[in-house]
Amino acid sequence: MENRLSDGYEAFLHDNRIKVNKYLNRVLWFFVITGPAIAAGVKGGIYHDISYTTCISISVIVVILATIHMFLQKKIPSSTVTCLFVLSALDALIVYMSCSHVSIHLTWFLVPMLSLLFCNKGIYFYAVILNYLMMFTTTLVTAPYYLNIRTDHDSIKAYFADVMSGYTIETIIMFASGYIIGKLTLEYFKKLFSQYTKIREQERSMQEKMDLLDSMAEIYDNVNLIDFVNNTETSLRDEAHKKHGIDMTAQTHTLMNQRIRNQIMPDQTEDFLTYTNIKTLRARLANKKLISADFIDVVSGWFRAQYITVESTPDGIPNTVIYTTRNVDDEKRREEYLIRISMTDEMTRLYNRRCYDEDLREIREGVLADDFVLFSIDVNGLKTVNDTKGHAAGDELIKGAADCLALSVGKKGKVYRTGGDEFMAVVHIDDPEKLRDEIKQKAKEWHGIYTDEVTMSVGYAAHKDQPDASVDDLEHVADADMYAEKEKHYKERGIERRR
Repeated sequence: MENRLSDGYEAFLHDNRIKVNKYLNRVLWFFVITGPAIAAGVKGGIYHDISYTTCISISVIVVILATIHMFLQKKIPSSTVTCLFVLSALDALIVYMSCSHVSIHLTWFLVPMLSLLFCNKGIYFYAVILNYLMMFTTTLVTAPYYLNIRTDHDSIKAYFADVMSGYTIETIIMFASGYIIGKLTLEYFKKLFSQYTKIREQERSMQEKMDLLDSMAEIYDNVNLIDFVNNTETSLRDEAHKKHGIDMTAQTHTLMNQRIRNQIMPDQTEDFLTYTNIKTLRARLANKKLISADFIDVVSGWFRAQYITVESTPDGIPNTVIYTTRNVDDEKRREEYLIRISMTDEMTRLYNRRCYDEDLREIREGVLADDFVLFSIDVNGLKTVNDTKGHAAGDELIKGAADCLALSVGKKGKVYRTGGDEFMAVVHIDDPEKLRDEIKQKAKEWHGIYTDEVTMSVGYAAHKDQPDASVDDLEHVADADMYAEKEKHYKERGIERRR
């Protein structure tokens, strides 16, 4: 920051020199009319000791000096040489006019005062010293002429001493005054430029932020800038960037959220209003970069609402916040799809072992419902089908069993494929025996391409029958019941399982 300020101030002084030289060159060219003006005075009897030749010489000298300075101004416009030349030229012009008996008084001190415009102490000292030397020399040269037309001095020495004493006092006063003025001016310029630089930095920083926010506005469906210092909200999607006041004493939600709330799913409205409450937002966002939450729009689906800290107090309380909403329905659908396939058995489209374990973990953490029933199911004769008809027939048998289970259980619970020919079902029913019969009936109605039938051994354990049993206990009971059913099935068919 300090380097940029120093570089900027030096650039300002550089440009100032160019500008002052430009205007002083115009002043020199303006002085060309001095010759004709004095000539008019000679013709009118105002000047008695000045010739027309002197008038012409003054204009010629001015033209020469102005031309040289113009050349320097174009070649080295900010050079110290150019600055010193124009001041020296003005002094030379005054000397010539004085020696030509054109009365000069205040003009002597004009050149040092003009040098202050360059905002440089060295140039000012040069102008004062040169001006004093020029006054000294000119007064000495013109002393005989003025002694002849005045009667208040007896000798050249007396006249010279009288005039130069006055000039010396005036020079000292002028020098001190000019030095103070120059010093105060430089300090003022430095302070003013420092403030200007800070303002420019703030404007640049703000513009960068606004550009960033404008680019963000293209990404998000809604983008609001919330200013807690001035209590305003501004929609950055609105090209006019119109600010709306926020009444923090009576208002709990911004205008944007008052509009959005009407589109939130009814069961999420309370959560949405809690999340978007601006009276509690600063505390919730303290020392955080952002907070976010997902809600469902009844029209466009899932969207994500985010509060992002832009500026905050030293203790982390946000003063400026960006509020955005962005449709994430596709993202949510992909997420749900990935979760679904990670929890789904690829062959049967039933839930898989991982899903079963996750659900059981949640069930263990809660309280079992009175109608909670755990089913254990196993497909009969799968190995025989695989060995005699091939794995395609075996896969068909598993899919057939899965279809029968899914149709029978329906919305009463969830069915899982937990192994090759093993299934589990978590259901909420009052009559588990009836469901077991339905499963077997569905199995009887099934016919495949490779096999004509599918049979399953179905066991279950109901919480109401064993209220003190845990989920794991019920699982063991259901497995035992399923194996008992399997033994019964093979005995009915006269199949020796060991063989």
